[in-house]
Amino acid sequence: MSGLLNYLILLLAAAFFSPYLIRKGGKASPWLLGLLSAGGFGYLLSYAGFIAKGNTLNYTIEWLPELYLNFTLYLDGLSLFFGLLVTGMGALVLVFAGKYMQPYPLKHRFFFLILLFEFAMLALILSGNLFTMFIFWELTSVSSFLLVGFNHEKPEARNAALQALLITVSGGLAMMAGFIMLGQMAGTLEINQLLKSGDLIRNHPNYLPALLLILAGAFTKSAQFPFHFWLPGAMQAPSPVSAFLHSATMVKAGIYLIARLSPVMGGTPEWSYILTITGAITMILGAYFAYSQTDFKKVLAYTTISALGTLVLMLGIDTDISVKAAIIFLLVHALYKGALFMVAGLIDKSVGSRDLRKISGLFKVMPITSLAAIVSLLSMAGLPPMIGFIGKELIYEAKFALPDIGNVLLMVGVITNVIMVAISLALIFNLFLGPLKYPGEKPKPPALALRIGPLLLAGISLIFGLFPADVARLLLKPAIVAIHPSIDTLKLGLWHGFNEVLLVSFITVAAGVVLFLLYRKINRWLTRFNNEVITFRFAKAFNQGLDLFLSLTKKKTAIVQSGYQRFYLMAIFVMTSVLAWYQLAYTWQGFNSLTVPSIFEILLLMVLVAATVFTVAVKSRLAAILALGAVGYSIGLLFIIYGAIDLAITMMLAETLVLVMFMAVVYHLPKFTNFSSKASRLRDAAIALLVGGFMTGLVLKAGQLNLNTKISDFYTENALSLAYGKNVVNVILVDFRALDTLGEITVLAIAAIGVMALLKLKTKKGSAT
Repeated sequence: MSGLLNYLILLLAAAFFSPYLIRKGGKASPWLLGLLSAGGFGYLLSYAGFIAKGNTLNYTIEWLPELYLNFTLYLDGLSLFFGLLVTGMGALVLVFAGKYMQPYPLKHRFFFLILLFEFAMLALILSGNLFTMFIFWELTSVSSFLLVGFNHEKPEARNAALQALLITVSGGLAMMAGFIMLGQMAGTLEINQLLKSGDLIRNHPNYLPALLLILAGAFTKSAQFPFHFWLPGAMQAPSPVSAFLHSATMVKAGIYLIARLSPVMGGTPEWSYILTITGAITMILGAYFAYSQTDFKKVLAYTTISALGTLVLMLGIDTDISVKAAIIFLLVHALYKGALFMVAGLIDKSVGSRDLRKISGLFKVMPITSLAAIVSLLSMAGLPPMIGFIGKELIYEAKFALPDIGNVLLMVGVITNVIMVAISLALIFNLFLGPLKYPGEKPKPPALALRIGPLLLAGISLIFGLFPADVARLLLKPAIVAIHPSIDTLKLGLWHGFNEVLLVSFITVAAGVVLFLLYRKINRWLTRFNNEVITFRFAKAFNQGLDLFLSLTKKKTAIVQSGYQRFYLMAIFVMTSVLAWYQLAYTWQGFNSLTVPSIFEILLLMVLVAATVFTVAVKSRLAAILALGAVGYSIGLLFIIYGAIDLAITMMLAETLVLVMFMAVVYHLPKFTNFSSKASRLRDAAIALLVGGFMTGLVLKAGQLNLNTKISDFYTENALSLAYGKNVVNVILVDFRALDTLGEITVLAIAAIGVMALLKLKTKKGSAT
């Protein structure tokens, strides 16, 4: 298992080394980086047989076990399946990006970011502790932000990147709060232990709040309604980013989280209702908006939203059949969508446009690429002999198995798939098989590096459709069992006989063909309907809300941030005092017996009060500083009376140092001028009394506390034996609390350097002082 940790370290090191490699290594560099990712794929695949037997691996490095914080790697069927998707797609995308990003001057930065993202995504999937999962979860959001905004000279790219970052990071913070609640409920953040605590968590009073917070993170990451709008905007990213992040990895992180915690939090009405309703709405909305798009990447983005909704819906149904359907469809979608995003990129690169109204008949100029795209679109349509057909059949079967609401979900699913069939056929016959049409110069066949990814993914979709048994046994079944351990069989095939599922599939295809034949007419009508009737835009509303928030913060800043330090200090003092007075009043238990002060204490108190009043009233700075010194020395004498010799010495030295420094500084200040009015002085006096009063109250309150003496006893008992010092106070300052003392010394040293700099400052003649 330590080999996985070593690979993660190697992948991270490769990310930092990649800019140098891309600059100096020539055209072979992306292939080497792709080989590194392929090596991770092979290494993970070597565990497939071991995991398929029901085994798991857990590797822990303790950090703060008392707070449930450890670095843990956990490998089971689910994390193995997702890890293979990440490394496999990563290898193909890195090779594809090597050619695609060649004209970009900052391509070295791109490879650093894409490898950093792959590291974060793989570490997220392999994390066996929820806290470390959160760390890598947020790292994927940050690296995704930089990738989406890679073309930062375009305002659209910057806006889309910021939008994606704010939504996903906000969801991640909510998810972290849910993780903390989950840890408090189960007494652990380790996934292998949480998987055994499902009943405890589901019956806990805090189950619903924790569930809502965690699902907020999953929904924002996986573009579920109403957070779906960031994904189409993210199409501003270069196509390799879309092929990697928005098909098989980042947008699947939320799906992974839901699947991972399904044994822990699933099986409740809240789980089923929230996931099922959200997934169904996202599924149908994504398909609807995909149908009316004219940008190839936007079509793929909205169909991705629809597919993500389908996955959430299947995990929300939470039956054996639905979990099987979810895992198989996840693989189906990663294969065909990764290929199609790459094809969209190379079409844009070859033709110079992604506008479906301006391009058609590309099979005549790029037949191999078009063939890969057509095979992938057949899988997206759910047509045999593609593995997409098997996934669609299982989804229908899962909906048939549900009572009551199953009919509604089946209807929504059929409508969604009808639209998918129509979109797939429209792309096949209009974009690839129609009459040749393109803007600009005639496109050339793309290079091998651009074609290898789509060809491999399309070929795998076909092979898995024809021969699904081995992939089901080695990869799919272990992932399914990790979610539903009760599942013991998984039989996949293209033919299951004549049944109601096959009938619905036939109806879906037939209706999809009809919708395709009416595609151009309906598409124009829908575009006009969306522009004129459906005027609400989620992305626009989000940006308006963000602008409103920024406007309000500017107004607030203009009021609160006056630019005068004294007002900031007043606000701090007043708020602190009010809160402290409230706490004192709420917890006050009366006075304990007070001792009668001695004559020396009374005399010192009189000196203190007189010196304090003199300091406030006198108009001479020099006299005020001397009076403050008298206050400090009087307090030092009080320490001596109560036996705190060390504190008294420290106080005397500090007062002497401060007095000398003040005297040196005052010498350089201009003549004293009274800038404050009588009202402001009365206000300052009231604030001073408020602060002094609550400090006095805190001291009196301390006398009511029954302090635990274990810590002080520890210091007394161990000062000599451990620190070899008889003076307990010195031992505490120098040994037991050495870092605190070092911090205080550092602060004093910095302040002294600042004072020395002011004293040594010499200005040019005539310049402002």
